[in-house]
Amino acid sequence: MMIKVQILSPEWSRELEASAVFLPGAMGEFEVLSSHAPIISTLTVGKMRWRNASGAEESLAVRGGIVRLKDNVMQVCVEE
Repeated sequence: MMIKVQILSPEWSRELEASAVFLPGAMGEFEVLSSHAPIISTLTVGKMRWRNASGAEESLAVRGGIVRLKDNVMQVCVEE
C-alpha cells in the first residue's frame, strides 16, 4: 500500500504516491511507512526524501515546515 503525499509550498503544490517518506525532524530524520500511526510534526532544515512506486528515490531540500499523516494521506507544508 502506498502513501498519498501532498507537498505544499507558498509558490507551488505537488501530489505523489510513495512507499516510504523520510523527513528532517527536530530530533533527526524519521521514516514514515504505509499504515503508520497518525502524526503531526515540525520539520527542520534538511532533505525530504521519498521512494516512488518504481522504487526510485526522489528528494526536496526544505528549510522547515510541518507534516501531518492520517490514514495513509500525508500533507507536508514546506519552506524551500
